[in-house]
Amino acid sequence: MSPFSDNPEMPAEEIAARLLVTASAMDDLSIPDGFRIVSYMRPRRLPAGTVLFTEGDAKKNDFMVLVMEGDVSVERAMAGHKDNMVVSVMGPGSIVGEMGVLDGAPRSATCTATTDAVVAILTRTALMRLLRDHPKVGSRFLLALSKRLADHLRATTRKLNTFAQMNKTLQEELNLVLHGRTVLKSDVKPGSSPDGKDLPTF
Repeated sequence: MSPFSDNPEMPAEEIAARLLVTASAMDDLSIPDGFRIVSYMRPRRLPAGTVLFTEGDAKKNDFMVLVMEGDVSVERAMAGHKDNMVVSVMGPGSIVGEMGVLDGAPRSATCTATTDAVVAILTRTALMRLLRDHPKVGSRFLLALSKRLADHLRATTRKLNTFAQMNKTLQEELNLVLHGRTVLKSDVKPGSSPDGKDLPTF
């Protein structure tokens, strides 16, 4: 029996499969693909405050998480600040930590359950079993995962370009202000006020 089948209204396995193929997750996959992949995932109930993983973690990073119920915050450390900054809050149908299932590199963010949550976890070991047992489904999953990561990279690039443009505009405005002050000061003649009127002499 599947570990997901504990929901009397709709099997949790079906809920997970349908969430997995939504636009917020991997909409290139079919429902049958979702069912197959979910059968290799492990469900977990998390009380609010549970940390799924921490930014910089370099151990046990070979898994990704599908949020089925509740919310998970994504936080990053900010230079010069004691507290992390919440980058986003992910709800049902969201995937976090997908890079870990591919490379197991140190985590780039901290993810915490902000409410009681139900998640489904896919480890790299389980992914390798999926690829061995169902290579076509596994290949489609990897392609969808690669597309998802590429979309994230493009979105990040757009944000960086926007930030660079804003920074350039602010620098130009600052230069104009500083240049304007320099001109005003250079135009003021000894014995005159900045508005051009002669100052009284004593």
